[in-house]
Amino acid sequence: MSSNRCLIAGNWKMNGILEEALDFLGELECNPAPEHVEIALMPPFTLLHSLCEPLNEKDVRLGAQNVYYEPRGAFTGSISPLMLRDAGCQYVILGHSERRDIMAESNKQLSSKLAAAWAAGLEPILCIGEHLEERENGTTNAVLKKQLAILEDVDGSAALTLAYEPVWAIGTGKTASPEQVTETHAFIHQELQRLGHDCRVLYGGSVNPGNAEALMGCPGVEGALVGGASLKADSFMQIVKAAAKAVS
Repeated sequence: MSSNRCLIAGNWKMNGILEEALDFLGELECNPAPEHVEIALMPPFTLLHSLCEPLNEKDVRLGAQNVYYEPRGAFTGSISPLMLRDAGCQYVILGHSERRDIMAESNKQLSSKLAAAWAAGLEPILCIGEHLEERENGTTNAVLKKQLAILEDVDGSAALTLAYEPVWAIGTGKTASPEQVTETHAFIHQELQRLGHDCRVLYGGSVNPGNAEALMGCPGVEGALVGGASLKADSFMQIVKAAAKAVS
């Protein structure tokens, strides 16, 4: 993991009401390694405004879990990039497997969302990953290459973070082995180089305090996108400290 590129981002998914968020903030420490590890939190839309200032005081960045690609208009239920910026967001997660699978988001839609996020000054965290059957039949790299194809005609200087999340490891308690993570991240970095991008690549998929140090120590891993373990301040900070140890 290269220093000053490491990001630990917590994705709360559809969890968290204000009372729970305030309890979380009361237990959350300030960033223990601000020069080496960046911290970000992605709560539900309803909590963005409330958490912006207190997270900033703890040197934690704010992000959203999704965005629509139009700046405004008759799109009931959607949130625009400008709204996210107004709420204090710096990051937005795009292409999470739960959006791809449950909401049937396509590469075409994601391309539009990427462009809209960049236009508004947001840094996308673009998620890619394979299903279990794809891992087992040896097509992981082909799947990832197809998902990365949306970067084919994108300016390589655009602010971007990538998150490799094997779908079979998300919320299942299963985690890719260090060997699998190292091998797959090497392929992703190679593919990014071919596409003209030099962005950090996070690992995601049942990251927890027990496995964080081993995962953060894998070559090519530059942080983590954390799900369930980010809902508790103590477990989230243990992962941050594991990352800080890996880059020190």
